[in-house]
Amino acid sequence: MTTVRGLTAADVAAVQEMVLEFGAYLNALGDSWRHNFTAEKYLADGFGPNPAFRGFIAEKDGAALGYLLMAPNYDVDLGMRIEIVIDLWVGAKARRSGAGRALMDAAADAARRSGARQLLWSVYRPNRLARDFYLAIGGKEVADLDWMYLPLDDMI
Repeated sequence: MTTVRGLTAADVAAVQEMVLEFGAYLNALGDSWRHNFTAEKYLADGFGPNPAFRGFIAEKDGAALGYLLMAPNYDVDLGMRIEIVIDLWVGAKARRSGAGRALMDAAADAARRSGARQLLWSVYRPNRLARDFYLAIGGKEVADLDWMYLPLDDMI
């Protein structure tokens, strides 16, 4: 049976293994993913004095099946707290086992407890497997928005 629990600092090795699997999967789809979310970043940014994320790990018989990272946010247009799902990965052998749904259910429960009324995430366009999964669990596409970013290190 699949169980889901909160991530801890002690999960660093399992999460790093899955992060590398996820990166290889994305690269195979044509992404230019690089391993920037190192063990040091996981520990400092997730479990340091000012955590930037929290998350969950899905396991079966003590083996890691997948993980989910999330962070709080706010939607001014809707006037409500939301949570951003930063990363969701389920290993190939565990797909269709319910691990992904269990991780999203845990994220939704945690978000509700923190006062959020919506989960939001992005999907790499070529990742049809992820898009199909999200649609199957009731995810809705945001038709009128494109995600953008501003690299702060480049600003003077």
